[in-house]
Amino acid sequence: MGKTSKPSFSGGTIKVNGQTKAQTYRKKNNVISNYNMSEAEKRAYDYAQNSFADALPSVNVFDENTQKNLQSQLAAYALDGQKMVNSIYTPMLNNLKSDIASRFGNFDNSVFMDNLNSIEANRADAINNLAQDITAKRSELINNELSQRYSYLNFLQDIQNQTNSNIMNFINNSQANSNAGNNYNAQAAKSNSLGLGSYANLASGLLGSMGSYGPAASAALQIAKNYL
Repeated sequence: MGKTSKPSFSGGTIKVNGQTKAQTYRKKNNVISNYNMSEAEKRAYDYAQNSFADALPSVNVFDENTQKNLQSQLAAYALDGQKMVNSIYTPMLNNLKSDIASRFGNFDNSVFMDNLNSIEANRADAINNLAQDITAKRSELINNELSQRYSYLNFLQDIQNQTNSNIMNFINNSQANSNAGNNYNAQAAKSNSLGLGSYANLASGLLGSMGSYGPAASAALQIAKNYL
């Protein structure tokens, strides 16, 4: 048989706007795929990765400034609630006093006391509802703070994931280019090998008709098989 030629390794390259973004190549016995980050990509990727790592340990920890900020918002909410309760029930008490004073001249009577007790009971209910609202508001403020932090971490992770996805897409395409080239080289080497074998078989068939020149031709053919 003729000597089969070894197909060469074909690398793969992906370029964008003339710049190489991904390469697949062979170095000794290793096949290496590499993605070339632009400076802007590297800055964004490093920032997202470092910020995620820095923020993760304290995502559920509220420092002193955060606690003060939450407490300030809660105090403002409570103050607004108190003002609303007073704006409703203070005029009612003043109107009751004016009415009783004009009708009876004093507040020491059952009509005043009954109406006063009704107003005070309603105001007590309003204050109790406000206390529950303040508790709910506190939970809402904490949940909002945590939600913003988690959303920020998700944003940073999305940047990393999208960058990694882009990298893999470019590398996969460079590998596909390399595979296409290697398949072509393998088919070409196979075709060359088949061609030499057919020639050798044809030459062997002709030796019998060459008479005294047959042995010399046979030796020449053997040499050709070893080196082609």
